Amino acid sequence: MALGSTFFKTRSLCKDAIDGGKVSYNGSKGKASRNVEVGALIGIRVGWDEKVVEIKAISEQRRGAPEAQLLYEETPASIEKREKRALENKSFGGRIMSDHKPNKKERRDIKQLKKDIFSGME
Repeated sequence: MALGSTFFKTRSLCKDAIDGGKVSYNGSKGKASRNVEVGALIGIRVGWDEKVVEIKAISEQRRGAPEAQLLYEETPASIEKREKRALENKSFGGRIMSDHKPNKKERRDIKQLKKDIFSGME
């Protein structure tokens, strides 16, 4: 089993993520050609989400997602950290960054919000 291959839709997406430094193997930078071992910790960053999973078993062939999910388990610390970050994101209105550039009305609203926040600090 190659590093991270079960966490991405295609092998090319997986290789791009590994080459981009978004996948780590036992705390060090991952390599696409590295074979994983049982008990290894793999860190995976997708967008704002970050997971750390432990390899429980290895399959000789690439299988479907339901079978692949039986081969690894997310660490309790990773689950706690992701839930905490999700809660923080909700408290900021659900999104940290927008998927588009603000239009004129949104820019005015942002400017007004900043004005309201920083005027109370004086």
